Amino acid sequence: MYIPPSNAEPSAPAVHDFIDVHPLGVLVTASADGLFATHLPLLLHRDRGAHGTLAGHVARANPHHRQVPSIAEALVIFSGPQAYITPTWYAAKEEHGKVVPTWNYIAVHVYGSLRFTDDPVFLRKHLEQLVSRHEAGRPVSWGIGDAPERYIEQQVKAIVGLELTITRLEGKWKMSQNRSDADIDGVVRGLGQSTSENDREVAGIVEARRPR
Repeated sequence: MYIPPSNAEPSAPAVHDFIDVHPLGVLVTASADGLFATHLPLLLHRDRGAHGTLAGHVARANPHHRQVPSIAEALVIFSGPQAYITPTWYAAKEEHGKVVPTWNYIAVHVYGSLRFTDDPVFLRKHLEQLVSRHEAGRPVSWGIGDAPERYIEQQVKAIVGLELTITRLEGKWKMSQNRSDADIDGVVRGLGQSTSENDREVAGIVEARRPR
């Protein structure tokens, strides 16, 4: 991923935090059959491996797990808040007019060694962890034990687990860091006045990422 120095996030914990908050990733692999991508929720285990490990599962009917070797390099893409940036917010528009629209966004790329597994013990533990992670804090939570055991056994047989041992992390926070303070002020103000909750969230990130 192309990352200008001003947009780079070198902190692995910061990138890990982002993955925890935005766990839906796009798993991308290449094989003799070409590129293949699957969207899936993933769990990050920070204590497994030098850079952490991602765990997830795909439907057994999904051909993805049959298209890659037993151990292959893979890419997982995570994305977060994003917003269109109009040049009308820039102070530079009035000063010299040499401005154009752009897009602010966050993107994380995770590279690593991928393996698929049929191990029912792994699958059951992974599902329990995944459910616990996303049911936590709900007024009424659901657990795997709430469903009939026979039904869960059938569901486990219908999926294939995966683990990606992370070898490299890339974090890109493109949030107007290359603009002047006056231009950043305009972006924060413009996004902050939007009726879109997403735009207002981006406004907060732009302010937080303002070069000091």
